[in-house]
Amino acid sequence: MSPDLIVYMFIAALCLAGGFGVVTTRNVAHAALFLLLSLASVAGVFILLLAEFLALVQILIYGGAVTIVLLFALMLTRLEEFSQVTDNPQRPLAAVTALGLFGVIVAVIVGQRVPRMTIGGGDFESLGIELFTKWAIPFEIASLVLLVALVGAIIIARGEGSEE
Repeated sequence: MSPDLIVYMFIAALCLAGGFGVVTTRNVAHAALFLLLSLASVAGVFILLLAEFLALVQILIYGGAVTIVLLFALMLTRLEEFSQVTDNPQRPLAAVTALGLFGVIVAVIVGQRVPRMTIGGGDFESLGIELFTKWAIPFEIASLVLLVALVGAIIIARGEGSEE
């Protein structure tokens, strides 16, 4: 096995462990930290692909900003408004659905032949044009959704009876 493959497998294992931690932990703050681990691992995959700019964007925007906004929204939301459900009667159905979806994804990945590609440095001018033309509106929509979520958390945390 080549050293690149070993490093990739390690980073992929970290990413999967972070994703597994997000969906299995009961503490929401720990879930946000597991999400940060998963997002940082994706940045590691970008570095292996020699896409340093995308790795930097992954760390700064997703790893930093999105996780911070998520943690602020969690801190500003009152926990007593949410009922703690310890056992859900739909849990077996959810498990069967998740295993079925996992099986379909594995079947698609195993059955697909991907041609080998050479990795080279990208043209930053074309990347900038692509980001500011084709992807500008989706980035702005995502920022507005995060802003609305944060304002909603502040309104919920402030309470309906307090007028300051």
